[in-house]
Amino acid sequence: MSSTLRLSVLDQSPVRQGGTARQALEETIQLARLTDQLGYTRFWVSEHHNTGTLAGSAPEVLLGRLGAETQHIRLGSGGVMLPHYSALKVAENFRLLETLYPGRIDLGIGRAPGTDRLTAHVLNPQNTFRDEDFVDQLMDLRGFLRDEVVPNTVHEKVKAAPFATTMPELWLLSSNGQSGLFAAHLGASFSFAHFINPVAGPDMVRLYKERFRPSDELAVPRATVALFVLCADTELKANELAETLALQMLKLETGDRSSIGSYDTVRDYPLTPELRARLTYHRQRMVSGTPEQVHTQLTALAASYGVEEVTAVTITYDFADRLRSYELLAEVFELTPVAQEVAQGAFSGRLH
Repeated sequence: MSSTLRLSVLDQSPVRQGGTARQALEETIQLARLTDQLGYTRFWVSEHHNTGTLAGSAPEVLLGRLGAETQHIRLGSGGVMLPHYSALKVAENFRLLETLYPGRIDLGIGRAPGTDRLTAHVLNPQNTFRDEDFVDQLMDLRGFLRDEVVPNTVHEKVKAAPFATTMPELWLLSSNGQSGLFAAHLGASFSFAHFINPVAGPDMVRLYKERFRPSDELAVPRATVALFVLCADTELKANELAETLALQMLKLETGDRSSIGSYDTVRDYPLTPELRARLTYHRQRMVSGTPEQVHTQLTALAASYGVEEVTAVTITYDFADRLRSYELLAEVFELTPVAQEVAQGAFSGRLH
């Protein structure tokens, strides 16, 4: 059951019912260590504000800890919500991370609030949510990352510190495709959030590729798709995990801000025909099943998107189920564990 697909992780540091934010962050650290060893390509962390259900509010801070806990996996933001901040400060945060962990840092940029509009206003009272402002920030951000010298602009006199010999990989994230067009214009990588919007993603990635303009950093378009993935040893267990997560999304949609609970707390949840229809929609945002079933579904999904890398977002009540899902994924896609890579490199070195 081999595959050429690369697998990555987007972790949201979920706080389960009865759990704490500290527990959630410790679990993110443990998951980063595991996926580093299993051979995953990237480990991204998200940014959310004014919520008790997700603990990750500052990716740049959490990434500093994750870099010290891992050795090989790329680390990044999925993403930093740029309209909340100054482009210079974001550039400096990630240049510092790149200086600490050279060749391992991804700067994923989003434009959605990652929260409600009131909280977004408090984060940045000058934020107008205009496309033009976001584009200006992107251009400034790229200029600071590249050390560009542009006469008669701030880039003539202001540089992002620390001064590094390498720069983070720039990714733009989107659930509607607009940032895919920005990524194409800038010659940056693009990640589509299927776990937010399961409709029209393949068309958005195709449009990104068609309009892509090569840059000094990226000669050809590079895209990935992120979605909820729930893999379990049995079909019954996988279905329970999927039903629990789908109902959690439904609860959030209807204003219930409680954390994810166990399957026992949701299996008898009262559902009207309308809510059942929404539940079916939310199931489209995920892939679930046994390893073989998930392999088939993810391979088909990646083919429909025309991508060679899939980013798995996994939220479960029981942390052990989350770990097991990533372990089973690594096994069925035959990822090469880090220890095996090291051994193979040492053996090759002896041959030469």
